[in-house]
Parts: sequence; C-alpha cells; structure tokens
Amino acid sequence: MNEPFTAPESREDVERYLDENDVEFLFAQFVDMHGKPSAKLVPAQHLDGLLSEGAGFAGFAAGPIGQQPNDPDMAAMPDVRSLTPLPWKPTVARFACDVHVEGEEWPYCPRTILRRQLDRARGMGYEFMLGTELEYFLVRKREDGTIELADPLDTLDQPCYDMRALTRNLDFMSQVSRYVTGLGWNNYANDHEDANGQFEQNFEFTDALTTCDRAIFFRYMVESLAQERGLIATFMPKPFDHLTGNGAHFHMSLWRDGENLFEADPADDPRGMGLSPLAYNFIGGLKAHARAYIALTAPTVSSYKRLVVGTRSGSSWAPVYVSYGYNNRTQMLRIPAAGRIEDRTVDGSCNPYLGAAAVLAAGLDGLERELDPGEPTTELNLHELTEAQRAELGVELLPGNLLDATRELEKCDVLRRALGNTGREDYVDYFVRVKQQEFQEWHDRVSDWEINRYLQLF
Repeated sequence: MNEPFTAPESREDVERYLDENDVEFLFAQFVDMHGKPSAKLVPAQHLDGLLSEGAGFAGFAAGPIGQQPNDPDMAAMPDVRSLTPLPWKPTVARFACDVHVEGEEWPYCPRTILRRQLDRARGMGYEFMLGTELEYFLVRKREDGTIELADPLDTLDQPCYDMRALTRNLDFMSQVSRYVTGLGWNNYANDHEDANGQFEQNFEFTDALTTCDRAIFFRYMVESLAQERGLIATFMPKPFDHLTGNGAHFHMSLWRDGENLFEADPADDPRGMGLSPLAYNFIGGLKAHARAYIALTAPTVSSYKRLVVGTRSGSSWAPVYVSYGYNNRTQMLRIPAAGRIEDRTVDGSCNPYLGAAAVLAAGLDGLERELDPGEPTTELNLHELTEAQRAELGVELLPGNLLDATRELEKCDVLRRALGNTGREDYVDYFVRVKQQEFQEWHDRVSDWEINRYLQLF
C-alpha cells in the first residue's frame, strides 16, 4: 500500500474500494467464545448478497457460539466500516461480522455483546476508547511435536529490547510494521519483549469496537505471515514455563465530544497521577469486579501460569493482586500517564470483545456507585509483598486458576447483566460451563511432571 488505507463509512465507499483495487474475494469473518477467527470466503461480485443476507454457516461446527446441531443456520452480517484489506494478499479483504439467526442479532455473538455494552455507555454519555498491546512468540515445531524458539541465538538471560535479536528478526518485524501502518492503524513501536523469542508491535488506540476488530485481525495476520516462513506465531499466555508470558494489556479511557474524561492536571489530582474523579470511580469498579472479570481477560488454563511472581529475568511482569498505582508494572492497574488506565490482567488468549465488555461493565458500575478505589500502592514492588504486608494493606489476591476465576464470575451480578441473557440462559452461565469443562479436561490429563515426581516417591 502506498497510501494508508482509510476505513469506509458506507456501502458506496466499500464498492469504490473494491473496484479501484481489483478485490476478488471477501472474508466474512466472525469469532466464537475463544476469539478464534472463522470466516466464509465470498467472491466480491456477490457483495450485494453478502451485505443483505450475510454469509450462512452451521454454528455448532464453528465452536462455542451457543448452538446445537439441530439449530438453524447462522449468518455472518458484515459491518461495512470494518473492511480490512489483507496487505499480503491485496486482492482479498475481510469484514468483521456480527452473527444473526433468522434475521435477529444472536446474543451469543461476542462482538454483539460488546456492541450492546458500548451502546449502554453511550446512553450514559461516554465513548469507550481502548488500546491493546499484543505480545507473541515466534517458534517452530520439532519433529516430536514439541516447540522451540525460531531464533536459536536468542539465549540471553535478560533479552528485553535486545537490538541484535531485533535485527535478526528485522525482516519479519518490519513487514508487520509496514502492514499495520499501511492499514491506517499507525504502528508506533516494535519491541523485543522480556522473554526469548517474544515480540510486541503497537498501534494507536481508538474506539473499543474498532480496536477489538483490529486485535482479531492482527493476531490472524501475524500468524499467517509466520506460517509463510514455516514458523508459528503464538499468542498463548504461557508457552514456556521458564519464560515470561504473553500479555495483551488494555489501555482504557472514557471520552465525550473529543475530550478525555479521565484526564486531569496532576496538580489538581490529590493522588498526583493526572486522573479525574470519574477515572478513580472507574478504577473502583475495576477493583470491585477484577476477581470475576479476570475469567474473561485471562480465560484459559495457560493464563494463570502467566499470573505468577518471577521468571528467568526476575519478574513475570504480570499481576497477582487486585491493586493500582502510578507507572508500576507490578500493579494490576497501572497508570502509565495522565488520563488512561492500563489493565495488566489481559493476556493473548483473551477474546477482546468479551474482555472489553467485561472491563467496561465493571468500570461503569464504579461510576454509577461512585466507588472509591482506595489509596494506590505505587511505591511497592508487589512481587515482593509478604503475606503480613498484604493483610495489613488489605490487598486481595487474584484467582490462581481458571476454575476459581469462573466461580467468581458466576457470582457477579454486574457482569451477568452486562453479558446478557440469550433467551435460553445467561451468557455468564454458558461461558462458565464451557470454561469449567476446559479446566476439567486439563485437570484430567496426567502430565510428565506428575509421573516424574510421584511414580516412585511413595
């Protein structure tokens, strides 16, 4: 792309772009509960039918999206503003879609769940703005099915920001960077992250729905480009037990008429962080519901192997307590600059639509009830917090595994209302059932660690 892509505003804009750029095929893309990108490939000459009727598919075959084999077909209905060309395949573009069934919005659709929560926020006078930082590893599979780092020279004990490793991976990183900027998202930084073989490539924040659409596409694009090189790009929270895991931190703020309502002059903020009273109420809501919403921001068994203290570099850079503080990476909620809140519970396995809906609902509850978040724990290294200090501060632990997180979610009426009732059940109950089955499947497997430890111990 020579000029950055401009997202269309109307059907006419879409038609013009397809014609001027010789687009032949369109992906009608949707996601299931896990955030897995699924799609039907539609020839561009059938745009009229795609926009009016959607792309039909059998929902039960696509993953957990609320259907059984006897249910009627689903339709992926494109959002024309989400049109995204595939930079590495310029005759193909994708639409992010909402799922409908028999002409009605499908309440199990994660994108629909987020849109409804965003509508609620707009009804209160707020626009939810969101940025996300997606970390990934580049690996390859060995013949025995295990994985190894794609770069065999990436062996430093503290590889974060290693210029030599960035240089060895420059072709891949620069290609992703050019594509992200070419899409109009403005890539502004590219890092070798804290773990060997781990990278992060950032793009600008925008409204939450667009950011979530972009997050789904970014993961898909990075994975596709890695596969073309015979590699795997994984966003799995913890692919290596001794290395730092993959986060996907959310940076959040509420806006109205182009003004950031979270921002204040630090001189006017008694806590000195450059946050408004509204922002502190939002933090109060996040803290009140963190132990429940983490089931959605850290939704896999692997997630809770990331949320620990310490890895090879000396820090996991991940939270273990319900806390907040100024520019302190051991906090759950970090305030990196005036006017925004970073939630560090979010990891690479998060379905961004569900995660964003959950944190927004928690924050809005804080606004409605004017919750006080308490004092920040800015100066503390929470990774060195003793049990006595924790008790004295009254700092709660985050859940230590997926099962405990889903049990907290199950009890949370705020998130239950936010994720909605499907007409068959509350979405929370559906999510909990699927995720507890996932936990049980993991728990029932006998690992090599167990064999090595217990086989001849007794």
